[in-house]
Amino acid sequence: MADDAGIELDVQQTDRGEQAVTVYEITPPDLIENSGLADLEDIDPEVIRNAPLEPARIKWFDKGKGFGFANTFGREEDVFVHIEVLRRSGLADLQPGEALAIRVIEGKRGRMATEVRGWESAAKILSED
Repeated sequence: MADDAGIELDVQQTDRGEQAVTVYEITPPDLIENSGLADLEDIDPEVIRNAPLEPARIKWFDKGKGFGFANTFGREEDVFVHIEVLRRSGLADLQPGEALAIRVIEGKRGRMATEVRGWESAAKILSED
């Protein structure tokens, strides 16, 4: 779970202290503030928030290097995924072939993810719209 993420859960008291028994929701922290990505600094935060969620699969992601690439459905170009965007989206790592929904903008060097959502989380958001 990313720093500053919110979590809604049920807790029960045990002999060893409090223990989470049910996790209802993990809310990622705000994406734009302190994202650490120069490509996002000149873009209106409203533009980023209003970008549509697109279905995608992870091509590869190297946690040690701090980045990877995804492909969105129906498009050939790669989408750059930075580890800071991943962290701000409440995720710690990605696996090749993993299904996601991502918000994408045209950055200075091509398409880049501004938000990454797990497939189940994205489905919930889309059903609320």
